[in-house]
Amino acid sequence: MPSLRSRRLHLFAAVLIVIAMGIGVRYLPLGLPREVVKYAGSVLWGAMVYGLVALVRPAAPVGRLAVAAGLVAVLVELFRLVHTPGLDAFRLTLAGQLLLGRIFSVWNVVAYAAGIGLAAGLDAGTRRLDGRRRMADKLAMPGVAEIDLKPYRATIESRPADLS
Repeated sequence: MPSLRSRRLHLFAAVLIVIAMGIGVRYLPLGLPREVVKYAGSVLWGAMVYGLVALVRPAAPVGRLAVAAGLVAVLVELFRLVHTPGLDAFRLTLAGQLLLGRIFSVWNVVAYAAGIGLAAGLDAGTRRLDGRRRMADKLAMPGVAEIDLKPYRATIESRPADLS
């Protein structure tokens, strides 16, 4: 596995990209249907939660990170059922809408799970397993251009069809 410092740097960059995408989907006039805007934003929010959890524990297994991110997402969604004047006033601000949301919805939990699953899948695909190199590392191997590869030549000849 790469150093924890470089992993954290990559995770931080990924979280920033996901946040930018989420804000873009929610607030840029892209002409998308309202349902797509809402749930794409929720999927990206779930991916952001996974990235933030992974930033805290970068060496943890992907499964544990996904479970922890799922718990955080469910707790935040359940927190929407709590109403106080100060909390409701914060939820009316842009920061409150982005961080906490306003209305409880089970469908949001489903969208969060999808985002967490996607983020966990990408994370698992980019990690090194058992000391072996990732496929991307193998493809980017230095000196690969100097490998002498002589594939066999195939000779393809046409012949008349026998229709008898």
